[in-house]
Amino acid sequence: MTFESFDQFTELRERFKRMMVKSQDGRELRSFRFKDEDESQEVRAVERRILLETLADQLPPDSISFGSKLRKIERSESGGTLLELTDGSSISAKIVIGCDGIRSPVAKWMGFSEPRYVGHCAFRGLGFYPGGQPFEPRVNYIYGRGLRAGFVPVSPTKVYWFIVFNSSTPGPKITDPSVLKKQATEAVQNWPSDLVNIINLTPDDTIIRTPLVDRWLWPTISPPASSGKIVLVGDAWHPMTPNLGQGACCALEDAVVLARKLASAIKTGSTSVEDALRSYSNERWPRIFPLTVRANLVGSLLQWDNPAVCSVRNNVIIPKVVRLGPMLEHTNFDCEPL
Repeated sequence: MTFESFDQFTELRERFKRMMVKSQDGRELRSFRFKDEDESQEVRAVERRILLETLADQLPPDSISFGSKLRKIERSESGGTLLELTDGSSISAKIVIGCDGIRSPVAKWMGFSEPRYVGHCAFRGLGFYPGGQPFEPRVNYIYGRGLRAGFVPVSPTKVYWFIVFNSSTPGPKITDPSVLKKQATEAVQNWPSDLVNIINLTPDDTIIRTPLVDRWLWPTISPPASSGKIVLVGDAWHPMTPNLGQGACCALEDAVVLARKLASAIKTGSTSVEDALRSYSNERWPRIFPLTVRANLVGSLLQWDNPAVCSVRNNVIIPKVVRLGPMLEHTNFDCEPL
């Protein structure tokens, strides 16, 4: 499906009106109406595959070459960058934008450390309802002890779900989807039936299990986001835990800011490409670093497993203290008209 603009695409995504938080025994702890809490806030859910396909459809044909893994990167004598791929081919690039994910070879080449495991792992999947999913447009969270889950509709037939659990190590990599589904179901087998049913209706090929990681970009200590005409974007630069739901959002913000900086440098010639990339890094860092830290701290708090602390959370903090407006203030970002 092709859209004339990203605004048109977002209009087709259903807007969520409420958020409900429950305990693992199904007791409702708090229910928010977004507009009652903060008129400026709204929440929409988009299936990542659909988002990527929508963006890719705006590019000229054959712009994307899939399955091209980077083996080596080095600067060329002409001042460009030579990229050698694992299939034996090579690319000579004037500008390299490393948006190659958490385990980015470009980031490693630039001197960044490996992302740090934060002590939690997550199951994720997409429940599929061929006749139409039955849920109202609402964000649903369920909190247990050292274990939490949530689900949210992302289309008329699909419901995204997640389970986050404490683990001292990332554990072995499991690729068998039937094993992953079994483990996810067992983790929440006595939890609200809606969640268990969604997992049972999830196609095996949509279930994943991943360790949660992040990278804190300490000022003056971490390498800069750009080196010459090479720059990092999204998870390649600032992997963060998903506790604020801002990982992909920040990557899109990066893309908008970077595109504007490069366009200005290339069209007007008022600044060099290298300066444009440094300007992008300087503008984005004050937003990225606090969000990464905040996401980590929120995740640590939500993964409490002490019974007394969890009781205070469920009976005092969530019902009487938490306010939705401050919780969502991190989503405020004005990218201006695209």
